[in-house]
Amino acid sequence: MSPNRVSIGRIRSTPVPMLLPEEGPVHVLIVGEAPGPRGADKSGIPFFGDAAGRHLYTALERVGAMALPPEVNALPWDGAAFAAAGLAPVACGVALGNAFDRCPSDDGESFRAPVRSELESTPNFARLNRELDELTTRGLKGVVTLGRVATRTFDALLTQTPRPALARRALPHPSAQGLLSMVPDRGKGAKMAELQETWMVCCEDSIIQAGYPSPHREHA
Repeated sequence: MSPNRVSIGRIRSTPVPMLLPEEGPVHVLIVGEAPGPRGADKSGIPFFGDAAGRHLYTALERVGAMALPPEVNALPWDGAAFAAAGLAPVACGVALGNAFDRCPSDDGESFRAPVRSELESTPNFARLNRELDELTTRGLKGVVTLGRVATRTFDALLTQTPRPALARRALPHPSAQGLLSMVPDRGKGAKMAELQETWMVCCEDSIIQAGYPSPHREHA
């Protein structure tokens, strides 16, 4: 390979900014762990194309906090496909973000989980505080964290920089592993579709409890 040729790996590991409403208030921030390699790393939009993001977007649609373009239904749930088609969700009253703002990788090829030293580093905490400051100017009332990593990171952040007016809710991660953690015996005998529905209902409730004003739901 020529020394001047830049090798672009499978994982971009570029920052994925928050998804925000174009205008109006932001009542609730929903925070995941990090962009996924097939989803947000490719789409550039939090959770959009991430395997676990499908259930989140469905829950948000059901409370009226998100609109997905209808073309999404004709494509695989995949960040690269969404980006190629120029598709993007439209948020209403909520923001989506991540505890770590880029897909973690050491070589641009293999995904790894973000480590605590990255998540709780001074630069990452500064970013998260800037985001919270921005959202506070738009009426932020609460934060919903998805999974143990996001919850632990925000616990540490808010211990360091308290925001007592901010409501907090924590949910299991909407991945298969997170869904199985919701039931006894590691989900033995549980049907995944039922766990997904249970998680989505819990997500709707948590978003409303955190400060989203609309109780309206459209269950299938």
